[in-house]
Amino acid sequence: MTVLVQGRPRPVGTALTVAAALLAAATAVVAGLAMDGGQRMRVVLPLAVAAGVLVAVLAVTRFAAYVLLMLAVRSCVDLFKLSGPTAGTGGDGGSVRVLDPSTLVGVLFLVAAGLWLAAQYRARGRLNSSPLGVALLLVGATGAVSTLGSARPSSSALDVLRVLTVVAMFLVLEQLLPDDRAVRRVLLAVYASLALALGYTIVASLLGSPPSEVKGSFVRISGPFSQSTTFGRYLMFLVVFGFGVYRFLSGRARVALGALLVLSLGFLVLTNTRGAIIGTALGLLVVALLHRSVRMLAVLCVAAIAAVSLVPAVGERFAQLSAVRDVGGDPTGNTLAWRMAYWSEIVSLANQNPVTGIGPNMTQRATEEAKKPHNDILRAYVETGVLGLLAYLALLLMCLHTAALALRRAPPGTLARGIAVGFAGCAVAFVAVSAASNVISNVVTLWYFVAFAAAASAVARGVSFLGSDSGDR
Repeated sequence: MTVLVQGRPRPVGTALTVAAALLAAATAVVAGLAMDGGQRMRVVLPLAVAAGVLVAVLAVTRFAAYVLLMLAVRSCVDLFKLSGPTAGTGGDGGSVRVLDPSTLVGVLFLVAAGLWLAAQYRARGRLNSSPLGVALLLVGATGAVSTLGSARPSSSALDVLRVLTVVAMFLVLEQLLPDDRAVRRVLLAVYASLALALGYTIVASLLGSPPSEVKGSFVRISGPFSQSTTFGRYLMFLVVFGFGVYRFLSGRARVALGALLVLSLGFLVLTNTRGAIIGTALGLLVVALLHRSVRMLAVLCVAAIAAVSLVPAVGERFAQLSAVRDVGGDPTGNTLAWRMAYWSEIVSLANQNPVTGIGPNMTQRATEEAKKPHNDILRAYVETGVLGLLAYLALLLMCLHTAALALRRAPPGTLARGIAVGFAGCAVAFVAVSAASNVISNVVTLWYFVAFAAAASAVARGVSFLGSDSGDR
């Protein structure tokens, strides 16, 4: 893969990029398939150190290639996770979480992105910016301000740092997408991450150890992530966007994406994540309506019926919404009823400091259940106050605004149209799921969401696309 914004590709740089990609992928696979924690440390640590050094060199010498590499392998970084799926919810998990490779990768990316953006500003006198980028910056800034009043500043600061990596990714991609070729490279890197994630899940399953977790009476596929909900939301964004651009591809690209989408839908059902499944359905409905595709609507209906018929656990999971669940009850029961009760309990926490909130990542430390709000809008108010709530609402609004602007400016019959449609579906899914889930906590999934947002922003800026790869309309 050769990715340069300007100038001719260099053989040494290309070799470095390929070597870094292969080493990072190999490290992820070995980590995931290791028998236990001790074996993982013995086998993987040398590879991880070598990969870290190589990636750091790549960040300094070929920043654009480094960004694409991060997008391609980030989906598998959680295979190295040391702190467990509930780190940061209490006890000493937060201190262990600092040593997680995902945190270290985030710090390296944040530093490299900051230096690169500063260099770009110094060289050009300005940076490409959009209302969505400003909204993201405000979300990060209000989180940083709220940290000053947090009861545990270190825990809040770590949460803010993770969000800032998402902000940095969007700002960087806005600078790196000057034309349609650059946009295609970013999309290729994103779907390479999907191929890695699905590949790992399939291989592990064939070896007799499917990556999964048990929640209540359900076994849920978690893929390369520590939780099935994260895998579900990741698949949600990539499936919705993939259906948006699919008709504008041809040849091997179309066949490859089609295969990935079919597998992704299957694993999405197996995650049994209600929020992600509903979000995917809403997003795909938007895509079908914008494409004016009756055939796609019919396929979605058939797929929904097949999912319930072939995987009875899905129907059972949705049926539980009619059950009663009290606080502290069955973790797979009527979680909607539980969430509404929990929301009424935690909203008063903001009374301690209604302007800047109690601090990021502090809700679970202030309640008996020690759980996050499961509502990002409410979370913004409780943890970052009125200022944070306004910033988060602005973010949601700017996501929809960017999608609408891209739809208006995308020429018919081009990949730009597919990008605009795909991101519109993702934006609707993001807003809907954010109202009843902890989406803002899934930084890994947000990296891919903002990658799609940056592509849509490029379309909204008027980046020229050559046309559809196929004659399908």
